Amino acid sequence: MTITMAAGLGLLMIGTAFLSGIFGMAGGMVLIGVLLVVLPLPVAMVLHAVTQMASNGWRALLWWRHIQWKITMFYIVGCGLAVGLWSLTLYVPEKAVALLMLGLSPFVLRAIPTHILPATLGPAQAVGGGVACMALMLLTGVTGPLIDQLFLRSPWNRRQIVATKASCQVFGHGFKLLYFGALIEQAGTVEPWVLAMAIAASMIGTSLGKTILEKLSDQQFRTWAGRLINLLGAWYVGYGLVLLAGIA
Repeated sequence: MTITMAAGLGLLMIGTAFLSGIFGMAGGMVLIGVLLVVLPLPVAMVLHAVTQMASNGWRALLWWRHIQWKITMFYIVGCGLAVGLWSLTLYVPEKAVALLMLGLSPFVLRAIPTHILPATLGPAQAVGGGVACMALMLLTGVTGPLIDQLFLRSPWNRRQIVATKASCQVFGHGFKLLYFGALIEQAGTVEPWVLAMAIAASMIGTSLGKTILEKLSDQQFRTWAGRLINLLGAWYVGYGLVLLAGIA
């Protein structure tokens, strides 16, 4: 990786971590979209996993008093089940498929009736969500739209949502790093200095985002988070279709 590309990615990581630091979401979706364009998919997944573990880990530390640990533990169980099942095939999708799946997921979620995905987040929903989110992460690199919808349907305040989701995502991206960094052959390597830069950029952006989150109301948080997910979903659907059509 060249110095110029690394510098550009560093600035992008600060910006996406800043976005995630405010809403606890969306930043990872932006970052994976760019990485999938400029890097081979397994390498993009490894770099994204390290970046998101740093971003979410730092965010979890900043808000650790608000983490709902019971839900986090059940979510981790679901992630482990999904990785175990997925490792039987070691499937790695094409970039176009990954982008299309990423974009479609928030709109698919809108069509799920509340009796199937109720506006609560208990142990059963956490395990089921962990399985579904981890499967989506192994396909697209992020769980963004699915896990965001699960948490936005909970009765928690914005700090509890951001903190608990961050704790869940640390383990989710850790599983992804194991899958693409160890289980997938020829995943490629990322230079140590690039990983260090990614971690530092993620921590800077996350810290800056915390100050904005403090100023938002719970209603503003939920409203803008939903708009961001819909906007990004539409963009990725369009880009995925362009790649499938062979235009780009």
